[in-house]
Amino acid sequence: MTTPVSTHPAATQALLARLGAAKVKTDEATCFAASFDNMRLSFMPEAVIRPDVEDDIGVVLKLANEHKVPVTVRGRGTGNTGASSPIHGGWVIHLDHWDKIEIDPISAMATVQPGAITAHINELAAEHGLFFPPDPSSLKYCSIGGNIATNAGGLRAAKYGVVRDHVYALEGFLPTGEKVKWGAPLRKFVSGLNIRDLWIGSEGTLGVITKATLKLVNKPKARRTFLLACRTDEGALEAAAALMGARVNPAVFEFLDTQTVEAAEKRRGNRVFSTAELHGVEETHAILLVEIDGHPAALAEDAVKVRAWIAQYAVAFRETDVEAEAEALWDIRRTCSQAMYALGNAKLNEDIVVPFRSYVELIRYTREVRDRVGLATPTFGHAADGNFHVHIMYDRENPEHCRKAEQAIYEVMKKVVELGGAITGEHGIGIAKSPFLRLQHSPAEIGAMLAVKRALDPNNILAPGQIFEPLNVWEHRPVKVTLAWDKH
Repeated sequence: MTTPVSTHPAATQALLARLGAAKVKTDEATCFAASFDNMRLSFMPEAVIRPDVEDDIGVVLKLANEHKVPVTVRGRGTGNTGASSPIHGGWVIHLDHWDKIEIDPISAMATVQPGAITAHINELAAEHGLFFPPDPSSLKYCSIGGNIATNAGGLRAAKYGVVRDHVYALEGFLPTGEKVKWGAPLRKFVSGLNIRDLWIGSEGTLGVITKATLKLVNKPKARRTFLLACRTDEGALEAAAALMGARVNPAVFEFLDTQTVEAAEKRRGNRVFSTAELHGVEETHAILLVEIDGHPAALAEDAVKVRAWIAQYAVAFRETDVEAEAEALWDIRRTCSQAMYALGNAKLNEDIVVPFRSYVELIRYTREVRDRVGLATPTFGHAADGNFHVHIMYDRENPEHCRKAEQAIYEVMKKVVELGGAITGEHGIGIAKSPFLRLQHSPAEIGAMLAVKRALDPNNILAPGQIFEPLNVWEHRPVKVTLAWDKH
């Protein structure tokens, strides 16, 4: 833990004078807790502010502009890219306690504060037969403000869309401290420029969100889950393309390559499918997890198509429409992230996206990198939209491993862009992908983004250094902390 270094003492004293010591904390423990997200790279702020009312945020931002103090906005800290890490110090506005949720069942809308946990929104919506479809894997812990800031997706994105598709309106503050509203709690709104969508996915660099109006949809009446094994990674990905071509629209469609399955089976202590189910074959198979949902009649029709597809591509499968049994099938997918550490004590993890035509080429390339550099490259993710999580696993204490991991991740990201893909699909850029931004975007494109940033944030107050300033994260050592979601 590093003691906070005050480089703006006069500004922090002015802040304390305006808001009081109950809202502004400068002690070491509070600053450390707000210094990192799930990426666990710690950068100490000078002060952490927990505002009581919206006017407090205006005060913070206006003082920050006056004294040129960097400001980082923070929710629950579940992000994976360091986007809520105050890499230039300054102040952190902590909004995890802003967690009110109001459901309007007639309009099928939810009005929420940014600290509201995503799963809690769904729990309240479910009482009215509604739900909020975006479902990042951290939905039991992450806050909606962070979901909006990164335009999060999740497992159901291919069928239901990402967060941007479910936001009607935002309220908050410009970086300069003025209160603004973008959109309205209406199904139609086209008045003025669409700055609402500019804020969504801007990773806290263009404004501070204090309230959001979300679109809810009818909760599906039924669901059916299928887990199947395919003999090879290529076979599984070819099967994925075939199912999408059959005009089945799965709510969830997950791919786990053989490296991932091997690690997950080691962590679980048993095989996903028994040797008997695999007709005596011992080697590890790639896994596909498919879930369809909707009205029971439509579900029955889709289930016929899925079974015909399984008969053509799978060597073993299981199927259920019983909730408890479905959760058991899901266990292999939920085990993936922590299972990776059976292959190395550190990882570089990128949430890339490639088009359908490039699925097989991508997985072959990850194996080529594995064989060339000698580091595991387990890959899993969302087969319905091409959003895969590619990992480079290595030993952080081994300098040669670190060098190879850096080389490998750069090569993978370069290949993704060459395949017509994107360097991130749902986590955002933050600092994690800042070294790769120029692989994806031309100087003119980056220049246009920076022009927008300068127009809204002339003093570069909000999240300076994020997205646009390359930072080699592999040169920084993560802090060793145990977070709530590490146990699940």
